[in-house]
Amino acid sequence: MDIDVRGPRFGAAVTAAVLAVVLVTGSAWLLAWQTLAFLLGAAGGVSRSPYGLLFAKAVRPRLGPPTEFEAPEPPRFAQVVGLLFAGLGLVGHTLGPGWLGLAATGAALAAAFLNAAFGYCLGCELYLLVRRVTVRAE
Repeated sequence: MDIDVRGPRFGAAVTAAVLAVVLVTGSAWLLAWQTLAFLLGAAGGVSRSPYGLLFAKAVRPRLGPPTEFEAPEPPRFAQVVGLLFAGLGLVGHTLGPGWLGLAATGAALAAAFLNAAFGYCLGCELYLLVRRVTVRAE
């Protein structure tokens, strides 16, 4: 079943804010939270992630009915990509090297910002690219 495109975009905005705070404060605990949020989104889909649930309960009822929908697989794949970058960032922040934590967190922040501000989901585009390549290879 397709999902309301506004949900993942809301999640990306919250994610961008969380990751920006991580970069400013260096909080490994906050990055661990974001890593968990990505894990839940990757495992259950964006509608079952913490930010997806927040959108469904607190934001969507205040908006008009959705006019655009998308397949859930690309945003879910994007959560996996976010999980990888946040996980690398967490390793860098806690075990070192510090530059790895900053670079990986910064890359995740850039991707989340692109989705939140412009509706351009890098992870979703990567999903589509992987699908095209694997279909041609068969």
